[in-house]
This record gives sequence, C-alpha cells and structure tokens, in this order.
Amino acid sequence: MLSRHITVHHHPAARPAGRPPLLFVHGGYTNARCWQLHFIPFFNALGYDCHAIDLSGHGDSGGHAQIDEFGLDDYADDLAGAVAELPALPVLIGHSMGTQVVERYLAQGRAAGVVLMAPVPPSGTGGSASRLALTRPDFFAELPNAVSGHPTDATFRVMAEIYFSPQFPHTELAEFLPMMDRESDRAVAEMVALPFLRSGRRPSIPALVMGGGVDAVFPPSMLFFTALAWRAQTITVPDCGHMLMLDRPWPKAAEALAGWLAHL
Repeated sequence: MLSRHITVHHHPAARPAGRPPLLFVHGGYTNARCWQLHFIPFFNALGYDCHAIDLSGHGDSGGHAQIDEFGLDDYADDLAGAVAELPALPVLIGHSMGTQVVERYLAQGRAAGVVLMAPVPPSGTGGSASRLALTRPDFFAELPNAVSGHPTDATFRVMAEIYFSPQFPHTELAEFLPMMDRESDRAVAEMVALPFLRSGRRPSIPALVMGGGVDAVFPPSMLFFTALAWRAQTITVPDCGHMLMLDRPWPKAAEALAGWLAHL
C-alpha cells in the first residue's frame, strides 16, 4: 500500500439535528470541492454534519506525483480511513467514479446508507467511452486541457456540453475548472474492465440511485442496472446533466436526496 496523507474536509452543522453524518465521495477528474459549493451548505442547513474526502492524488490529499499508481481499491482504503474517523456510521454519497469507490468499500465496510449518483454501471465505462469516442471525439482532445489548467474556448464548450445540461452557459464553466484534477490511469482502466472483475458483497442497507435526465456520460437508462443490484430506489432529476451537484438544477437533486434521507 502506498503511503500518503488523506484529507477529509469536516463541515459540522450549526444546529445538528441528530441525523447520521453524510460522507461525500467525489468522482474522477475532480475533488471534494465539487460538493462544497452547493450540496454541503444545503445539507448543513438541514442539520446534517457533512464530510467530504479528497481521494489519493486529488485536492488536498497527498499522492499527486504518483496518481497513476492508485487503483479503486486504494481509493476504497482512503474511504475506510475516513469512515473510521467519524463518530457515527455515515450515509455514503458517491458520484460517478466515487460510486465504485463506495461499492468497493462496502464489500467489507459498513454504512448507515448509500447513495450512488450518476453511477458507473455494472457493465463498466467501456460502452460510454466508445460512444463518446464516436460521437464526441473532441471530449478526449479537450480533457487534458481541462485538468491541466490550460483551457481553450473549445475546452469550456466541450466540457459544459458533456458534463452539464444544455441550458448551462459555457462561460460559467470557468468557476468549475479549478475543481478538476488529473485521474489515475490505473483507476480509469479498472472501470473499463469492471465486467471482468469480481463484484463484492452488497450489504442490506438503505440505497438510492440517482441520475440526471440528460446525463451525456451515463444516460438515465443505465440507472436501472445499478438499482437492480442494490434493490435501490431510483430518482431521475429532469434537465440535469452528469454533475448533479453543480448543474443549474442542483436544488432539485438536493431536495430529492433530502427527501430520501428524511425516511432513514
């Protein structure tokens, strides 16, 4: 196991409501900041203590220089350490690649509940990557510019069109590009190979699967397969793209999640 410092950002509620803490797990090519703009203030205001992890090689955590050496199991180890720091079992909320991290952790770990937002489907990312390569080859050309901090006008346009809803202005993406990080080549390859990897146990805990109605990365039709595996409730947020926590309709996603959490 590679040794590195892992940062967990703690955001306690000003008026705790005695509810399970929420632990947010970011997806690929980003970091914990994606949760801190909208979702964490929203749930803090409802009385939830919120926590967000920077996985190895992302955000304020160590390991940036050797990020390509980290796989999904390493990220799951990061999450296990974060859960162990908390005073109570959290509800785990993962997004995109983060859903795979959460699932890897739950193969052995515990949680009060699980929320899988825009999840990587059980079939892996190969289908989505192939579809984007055929229909949007400019995405793969511009992704290195986005994570390197040297975007062009085309970078703003393409990233907005892939990750956000059609009504999202390209010019607003400048606010979100600093939330992007490089991703591990190893982790990316493992998500492609997902159908050939052994799946772990899925504990019998409350589960929610949520996706955007206009997600160009993992279309909402894919949510069924993840929900089936977890026997989960499914929510599709209309007019929302892949980045449910940042897109213009993010309040709809937050309110739907809050409604589900209220029944735990």
